[in-house]
Amino acid sequence: MAIFAAILCISAYISIPIPVPGAPHITLLNFVILLIALLFPLQQSFFIILVWMLLGVVGLPVFIGGGAGTGYLIGPWGGYTATFILVAVILPLIRGKKYNRIRYTLSAIAGALIIDILGMFWLMAQNHLNLQSAFLIGFVPFIPLDLVKSIVAAQIVPAFKNIIKN
Repeated sequence: MAIFAAILCISAYISIPIPVPGAPHITLLNFVILLIALLFPLQQSFFIILVWMLLGVVGLPVFIGGGAGTGYLIGPWGGYTATFILVAVILPLIRGKKYNRIRYTLSAIAGALIIDILGMFWLMAQNHLNLQSAFLIGFVPFIPLDLVKSIVAAQIVPAFKNIIKN
């Protein structure tokens, strides 16, 4: 489990900024969040993501772009980050206990949508954007790649389960 918290720390640095001031970055972070939520039981999924978040809250630069502290979480991008805990709880509940490719894929897509929609609304509130602007800045740029990340995460779960068993 600790290795997945470390992978979360690294994945926050793999990011592509959107060329709009104040817009969130496209990162590998939500891919890893989805993978963790699909791979581990609810308690472990929650704990892994909570440990990563607490590392960031106490000041370690583990959030996107080396961000850290509570200021990051209440800032414009904090809504995306805060939803990771929610996804860590919801996905293990809706994916089922036994691996099913379609159910896991749909669960991962739902998780990505939760992150993007709630993050968009937080961005809208923090930056005083109208819904259309928030949608264009905080949702639309992420959907194509997030759908791909969701599908890939759901497909590689069996391979990771085999690795974790051994």
